[in-house]
Amino acid sequence: MPVEPPPTQWHLTAEGATPGDDLVGIGADLEPGTVLQAYRSGLFPMGLGVGGRPPLGWWSPDPRGVLLPGDLHVSRSLRRSLRGFELRVDTAFEDVVAGCADPARGGRWITPAFVTAYTRLHELGWAHSVEVWQDGALVGGLYGLAVGRLFAAESKFRRVTDASKAAVVGLVQVLSEDGLPWVVDVQWSTPHLASLGVRDVPRTAYLRMLSTAVAEDLPERWRGMHDKPSHVVRESPSGDGKVCERHAR
Repeated sequence: MPVEPPPTQWHLTAEGATPGDDLVGIGADLEPGTVLQAYRSGLFPMGLGVGGRPPLGWWSPDPRGVLLPGDLHVSRSLRRSLRGFELRVDTAFEDVVAGCADPARGGRWITPAFVTAYTRLHELGWAHSVEVWQDGALVGGLYGLAVGRLFAAESKFRRVTDASKAAVVGLVQVLSEDGLPWVVDVQWSTPHLASLGVRDVPRTAYLRMLSTAVAEDLPERWRGMHDKPSHVVRESPSGDGKVCERHAR
């Protein structure tokens, strides 16, 4: 199971936040215990300065973008793309974060301090990556935190068409394996994410979902990940849109 870090010294909460306001706090730090407590409370960190630099902001969007069981939409074109990808779990976490933090991308909020913070959380068993491979090369992926039945997606990237969407498909497969409920938090919805089935919910509704999700056990796939062989999830050869898996070698 993931290693619980020392508790944070900061009080992090979305309670009492003004409806419609996304920024609910400023300051604190990126220690593992602080970041975990933030997610458990419905917050996530992002710098307020140019390029994501300090001061550190704590955000709880209202409304919140979420992907829920049964909502994932896989278009015909995406199904075709899936046939050419290998979707792996936790085999190249640092490379995925580096892809998301590429300074050539818009936003550029993932600073070296964030890279260090989420790499530490990965080493403790909390942060995970879903990677998209094509012909032996990493062409896309996403990373985030798994806390109970919540997956808080932090960022994703692509180097070829549909690679970031394919990573979302792989993530849903991991979360759906045991048939139990789950919540994917994407922070803010976009037209790109809405095309995959992401919806907006009021912050109050999200916090209710969150309290239930974080109290549940982690999906089996996230437990003891570093002690198990890596996995690959792939579309079924039958082309029926279902996803099967095999062990990576």
